[in-house]
Amino acid sequence: MKPRAFQQVDVFTDTAFLGNPLAVVLDGEGLSDTQMQAFAAWTQLSETTFVLPTSPEGAAGGADYRVRIFTPGAELPFAGHPTLGTAHAWLAAGGQARQSGELVQECGVGLVRLKSVEGRWAFAAPPLQRQPPAPALLAEVLTALGLHADEVLAAQDLNNGPHWLGLLVESVDTLLALAPDHAALKRLNTKVGVAAKREVPAGGLIRRANREARAFAVANRIANDPTDLEVRAFAAPVGIAEDPVTGSLNASLAQWLMAEGHMPVHYSARQGTVLGRAGQVFLSQDGQGQVWVGGDVVGCIEGSVTL
Repeated sequence: MKPRAFQQVDVFTDTAFLGNPLAVVLDGEGLSDTQMQAFAAWTQLSETTFVLPTSPEGAAGGADYRVRIFTPGAELPFAGHPTLGTAHAWLAAGGQARQSGELVQECGVGLVRLKSVEGRWAFAAPPLQRQPPAPALLAEVLTALGLHADEVLAAQDLNNGPHWLGLLVESVDTLLALAPDHAALKRLNTKVGVAAKREVPAGGLIRRANREARAFAVANRIANDPTDLEVRAFAAPVGIAEDPVTGSLNASLAQWLMAEGHMPVHYSARQGTVLGRAGQVFLSQDGQGQVWVGGDVVGCIEGSVTL
């Protein structure tokens, strides 16, 4: 064991403690899988990352650094808030990009590009595989969420490294009132991302929602919120009941929702409302069809950890 440079940052916010925290071990060389997983479980953050030298393949592809990403319960091939947070920490610690204004991260899904979009770092959403979900699984997930089929406008199985079942529901009120059965979602081994457009009014069906939960959710909304989409992410299979702000999910939601005309090619999403957070994710599609996922990052803790 030895002291290793460490940072904790808050991602998808310009105000500390309102986004999604990330632990970054800036020198992960020599650590075993077991050690990495144990430390990630100890932090109890949604993700912990370990920065490593690039592989020969990564270096040949122009990677600036390699990162491994762990939740408290598993390793992920890719995740969005760890991508932005690790890039911020690596640069703050003196990392020098091979090419000015761009970064290339090597991770489980391969090489991920980052660049400045409208003054903030954004990553290129990895290629998305999507298809309609299996009807039987969808029905079980809706039961676990307490949703009626009438309240779901669209559903899609999404995979951009992490695998999500994506749902677009009728209204923000419906979304914020959800009180999932996390044990059931864990048994189903399904991570679920649920979104609602702000301009869509509530439908005719009145939900039998817990009044206190609804009141809490509404009270935590920011007045006159400028965002276009509200998002919640339930990830019990990897040890996270609800994730505060999720870059990989927002990336795959954007690729799906833009492609099918549910959302414009430029929009912003808010996540974490029910948890008392105010995460904001900026989504845009360029002229070549590439979706970029951006957000602010704030440094919170800097020092060393003995691992």
